[in-house]
Amino acid sequence: MGRGRRGRSEPVDGLLLLNKPAGLTSNQALQRVKRLLNARKAGHTGSLDPAATGMLPLCFGEATKVCAFLLDADKTYRVTAKLGTATDTGDATGSMIESAEVPQMTADEWDKVLQSFRGDSLQVPPMYSALKKDGKRLYELARKGETVEREPRPIRIDAIELLEAAGSRLVFRVRCSKGTYVRSLVEDIARAAGTVAHTARLHRETVADFRADEMVELSAVEECAAQGPLSLRERLLPPDRALAGLPEVCLDSASAVRFRGGQPVRAAGPEREGLARVYGEEQDFLGVGELREDGRVAPRRVFGRPGVNP
Repeated sequence: MGRGRRGRSEPVDGLLLLNKPAGLTSNQALQRVKRLLNARKAGHTGSLDPAATGMLPLCFGEATKVCAFLLDADKTYRVTAKLGTATDTGDATGSMIESAEVPQMTADEWDKVLQSFRGDSLQVPPMYSALKKDGKRLYELARKGETVEREPRPIRIDAIELLEAAGSRLVFRVRCSKGTYVRSLVEDIARAAGTVAHTARLHRETVADFRADEMVELSAVEECAAQGPLSLRERLLPPDRALAGLPEVCLDSASAVRFRGGQPVRAAGPEREGLARVYGEEQDFLGVGELREDGRVAPRRVFGRPGVNP
């Protein structure tokens, strides 16, 4: 009974870092794992295009409360660009709309182009995106052959590393802020080099502080679920694992009760303002709090109980 009983979902808490395969939308991948876990509540963060692969954090039960925090997280991608041809979608799923000669450049010359994109900049989102214009998704307009003006959006490239430059193939790794469209970045890089390009392959390696080796293949998820829902649930990470980058605050039992009740409480911890992970005396995760100047921590998101299994 590895898939549970139809119609009798159960409370399941935790995170699973799926290595999303190509050909599935992010929601299709989520729903498949949700059924295997027989989970009642689920969500994902940081959608990947169907053609893209890599890290897709899936959140179940109490862990859905961390989705908003992961949306703001930096991400790392391994990108393979096909130089010399541009497509209407910006990736390999589209139709070719332009071609150009590929310049003969050394690895050092390509690296110089890549490094020029580091830092803060403004990026024009692609037409094939889920952003809305006058209530319509841009990709819906694009499929009708329409092109509309898009407002540039601020992005940040923290690191960009050349991995390979051979003929029409350009491979690089980029760590970037939320809201960065890699397809647009590839087109901009090609333009700076005097040619055109599209994204041939996109693989997301990391999200926030999660490591690439923490990802689980969908086939491994299915094999584990075949042994029973509990076997798969043991693979889940605790919700607070998504917040490892935040400072930690510990409360005594009386303060923990008030915090869970929605009250700001005094806490010893980092002498700075901002978000923090809040724990009780037994290291049970209470939720996300906001450190205030007066030395108190105010609840932002309160979590029901520790543990990842129902």
